[in-house]
Amino acid sequence: MMSPSILGMRVDPTSYQAVCGSVKCWQAEESSRYICVANVHMTMEAFDDPAYQKVINQADLVTPDGMPLVWMLRRLGYPDQERVYGPTLTEKLLDMAAQERIPVGFFGSSDDVVKQLVQNVRRTHPEIEVVYAYSPPFKELSTEEDLAVVDQIIDSGARILFVGLGCPKQEKWMYEHKGQIPAVMLGVGAAFDFIAGIKPQAPIWIQRSGLEWLFRLITEPKRLWRRYFHHNPRFLYYAALQLLKNIKVE
Repeated sequence: MMSPSILGMRVDPTSYQAVCGSVKCWQAEESSRYICVANVHMTMEAFDDPAYQKVINQADLVTPDGMPLVWMLRRLGYPDQERVYGPTLTEKLLDMAAQERIPVGFFGSSDDVVKQLVQNVRRTHPEIEVVYAYSPPFKELSTEEDLAVVDQIIDSGARILFVGLGCPKQEKWMYEHKGQIPAVMLGVGAAFDFIAGIKPQAPIWIQRSGLEWLFRLITEPKRLWRRYFHHNPRFLYYAALQLLKNIKVE
């Protein structure tokens, strides 16, 4: 059965348990896979850029991270769909990795964030094997530099690689490296900052209400105001078109 499309972007009806089960199987096979954790920002970036939409639609899994996508899935015939939130998914996968002795790696963010992230993960998961952690430079890597990074990840033995480059960069990076890195790659964005304790997470009731964007806007207005005011109203408009008129928006 084909997964539903929200504004032309695939979103898979799934759960934490199902995603963790898939990751466990894929990493054991040393498969090269990537998982996108989708929200309104990603949906609208994909809506505006067909090449990026292709990147998302060819992922091995696209999870509903944002509550608006959860609500859309429920209206599209999946009434029991729950949120598969990136930071919570990351924590559940870290729990599994610690229990199953699955080596993990982290790629992205800044040096300070990655160092604090690894420190916190090792404190909360004493049995975990963190075999790789790297904050790449903000510039585009040369071919030689990129090959060196790939070799380092392979040599580390990481079977689950958390990628925190932010949308849309992290999804494009995973797409470009599928088949090169024998690991399950997950684009988890802000989870790096949250687990490192650098940025605050919204209270649970705000997350469930669909107002997490407002909480993040208040905490990071200079960085996020343009994104939310550009994307959110357009998402509401086109999502309403898709639901009310049953128009397939490409």
